[in-house]
Amino acid sequence: MPSAASPSQDTSTDHTTAFSTLIRTASHQQHTEAENSSFMSEMLGGRLGVEAYTRYTEQLWFIYSALEGAADDLAPDPVAGPFVRGELFRLPALERDLAHLHGGSADWRKGVAPLPATAAYADRIAEVARTWPGGYVAHHYTRYLGDLSGGQIIRGTAEKTWGFTRKGDGVRFYVFDAIDNPAAFKREYRALLDALPCDELEKRRIVEECKHAFALNTAVFQELGTHFRLTA
Repeated sequence: MPSAASPSQDTSTDHTTAFSTLIRTASHQQHTEAENSSFMSEMLGGRLGVEAYTRYTEQLWFIYSALEGAADDLAPDPVAGPFVRGELFRLPALERDLAHLHGGSADWRKGVAPLPATAAYADRIAEVARTWPGGYVAHHYTRYLGDLSGGQIIRGTAEKTWGFTRKGDGVRFYVFDAIDNPAAFKREYRALLDALPCDELEKRRIVEECKHAFALNTAVFQELGTHFRLTA
């Protein structure tokens, strides 16, 4: 792993660099590690069964329950509030997907549980939502911009591998019907990051929390990998 002095690990802010650029480049290593986890690689390669995809989707439900469960309380906050956007909310789509993945059962919640890594991830989101709006922004960024970007690769793979209807039940989590132009939306989102009413120290803390969010996500992938290693 690079030392603390490595450019990829440098969390100092540059007044000439937009914060949205800084947060992306500073967390690049952690982002790459999450994307290249063995579980995600196997799933995207079509080497895991739909059971693995279902279990992964279940874990997302716990994570987004924590993320979106705090949205109403944070909406008035000057730091986190601008990021609370109804068009991003994923829980209704996730719940529809999970009902479909569990055979159309309305009782699917009775059979799902968070993995320990998922519980730790959700607990951290809930903690920063209560105590630190800037930390909530870090988690919001890592999740939703990932869904709008790389999440579309997962959707395409799921449709092709397991026969889900295009943008239908089973993959609705990845379909942002309320966002007509994802590229324009992401530009607007990055502008919000650039306009955060935070000093340089707070921005450094947000960058570090962003890295932590990717690490928590990677831990979920690692734990899922231990459960589905033999199904490849």
